[in-house]
Amino acid sequence: MSPEPADTSAAPADPQAPELYLNRELSQLEFNFRVLAQAKDPRVPLLERLKYLCISCTNLDEFFEIRAATVRTALQFGGPLPPDGIQPSRALELIHDKAAELVAEQYRYWNEALRPELNAAGIRILANSAWNARQRKWLHRYFRDELLPVLSPLGLDPVHPFPRILNKSLNVVVVLEGKDAFGRNGGMAIVRAPRSLPRIIQLPPEISGGQHDFVLLSAVLTAFVDDLFTGMRVKGAYQFRVTRNSELFVDEEEVENLASALKDELASRGFRPAVRLEIAENCPRPIVHTLLQNFGLSENAVYRINGPVNLNRVTQVYDLVDRPDLKFPAFKPGPVAIDEESPFETLRQRDVLLHHPYQGFQSVLDLLQHAANDPDVLAIKQTLYRTGKDSKIIDHLITAARNGKDVTVCVELRARFDEEANIHLADQLQEAGVQVMYGVVGYKTHAKMMLIVRREGKKLQRYVHLGTGNYHAGTARAYTDIGLMSSHPDIAADVHDIFQQLSGLAPAIKLRKMMQSPFTLHKGILARIEREAKLARAGKGGHIIAKMNALNEAQVIRALYEASQAGVKIELIVRGACCLRPGVPGMSENITVRSVVGRFLEHSRVYWFGNGGKAETFCSSADWMERNLLRRVETCFPILDPRLAERVYDEELANYLNDNQQAWELREDGSYVRVSPAADEMPYSAQGALLAKLCG
Repeated sequence: MSPEPADTSAAPADPQAPELYLNRELSQLEFNFRVLAQAKDPRVPLLERLKYLCISCTNLDEFFEIRAATVRTALQFGGPLPPDGIQPSRALELIHDKAAELVAEQYRYWNEALRPELNAAGIRILANSAWNARQRKWLHRYFRDELLPVLSPLGLDPVHPFPRILNKSLNVVVVLEGKDAFGRNGGMAIVRAPRSLPRIIQLPPEISGGQHDFVLLSAVLTAFVDDLFTGMRVKGAYQFRVTRNSELFVDEEEVENLASALKDELASRGFRPAVRLEIAENCPRPIVHTLLQNFGLSENAVYRINGPVNLNRVTQVYDLVDRPDLKFPAFKPGPVAIDEESPFETLRQRDVLLHHPYQGFQSVLDLLQHAANDPDVLAIKQTLYRTGKDSKIIDHLITAARNGKDVTVCVELRARFDEEANIHLADQLQEAGVQVMYGVVGYKTHAKMMLIVRREGKKLQRYVHLGTGNYHAGTARAYTDIGLMSSHPDIAADVHDIFQQLSGLAPAIKLRKMMQSPFTLHKGILARIEREAKLARAGKGGHIIAKMNALNEAQVIRALYEASQAGVKIELIVRGACCLRPGVPGMSENITVRSVVGRFLEHSRVYWFGNGGKAETFCSSADWMERNLLRRVETCFPILDPRLAERVYDEELANYLNDNQQAWELREDGSYVRVSPAADEMPYSAQGALLAKLCG
């Protein structure tokens, strides 16, 4: 089911008209169809296709935990309508219909195509019905030895009310007949799979006959669950999983210690209100009704599953199977034009651009390590949003502090799903003598910046690193991002001032070259869009190209509509949700929107404004979203070196506008169509071109 199309027979002249705005949640679901399309693409290696399928499932989990949960909260407590004007009750109906379509397609593809192809390649995920006698005997023994001792089934009766079910945990509801040891009549019981149990079990080759044979924990539980209920008859066993609202709610102005308050919230996150129930397709209707009642859910929150309810867990097979022939070819990141032994000398002469993952994140780590051990470096300041486990960034910051540097780190404790990890690393840094701050009350610090202060002769010299992505070595290998290293005095002074603001020691000030949220970035974008519109009205053209993860900020969308009406050519590359409706006659026919979904997750944010032949190129940590522009601390930095600006334009904009392999065009009705080469065109992949150009 496609999003409700706009009636464009008489296109509205008002750029605020609700029908001109696509629903954010439905647009986000459309993105997951594009991810699923990667799983179906025969050009993609088989195990990578498995990974894409699992990513689409994991994305859907997060969608329900955050986006669908937000809509349910709006239904319960009210609030302003989004720009599309759709009431929460109607939005939930549309979400259910679209999500049900996605789920059905995920499992159809898994059952009918991907699983058989894996089997043919010697990678078998065996269902109960496929077990031979020897496999069943081994699995039964495994159940008794490894699983049964840690399982605690709970019968449902007046003495044993319905248990608390942890968010996204695997459970089995069992229907029983007969009497137990105390003479109690059978009924229903719940078997919860503890987190300690592996979700994927690999069969020994000597038992299975194959090198890569696996069984899902859910299949083992349902096959041998009767061992838990001796003397009773199991009439049915049905796996289920509940998804809960995972937004954390902390009134920062009312708490004395944000870290402590977040720890309390994290402890209860797994048991917040339910938003979705996934259950085995063959589960009887009365049991489904009972579960819905216990979780406080309506009919439009249940999804019947033809397969494992936690299909995303199959992604573990990717790492368990050593088959390079079924994965993307390995690549080595290309070199960065910086002297590894004397990075500061290079940066005094010129700016250095990094394009991840085609160029390695190691250059950032090397710069920080060099600063940590350089006796002339006096201070290091850093923002941290996500870092990953065992981060070298943290090691280098601790080394710097122990070497007597003044080290200040702004740790964003509210980085979604990384809150616990960030609390831990903040404690770790503080124990090492690093000054840790948690940003600004009410505003997440999403900016990515590093500042190094070094004494050089009689003066202090500042060096900066700014990026569109996190200081996370893992995502730097999987996400596309732009980084800039510079000693430009104005850029360095701007970064210094932003750090002063974060520490609470500076008022809102006018930056020299950069823009920042929540003060100047929103206004700066609107002003530049209007400038392009004025140029177009004066017959001097007007051109905007912008690449980002998502677009939903209403004022920016209205400004783009008005610029389109003025004749500005607007080319948007938006990976995920986009609420702007392109191609509406008289309103947005000069706007195109495309999404690129490939081997790497497109994560860089680049804004380019034609400016009458004096183009401006910016990179940013911010998408054109309401939260990024108005409720976060974000940075947007210009690429001042003409050679580097040209490189950003070529690699991040023109390159992606030419893609006809992994690109999708957004249509007026909110659906996407895959771009194909024209009759006279050669196939062209933007990511493939960058691998060839930068990695050699």
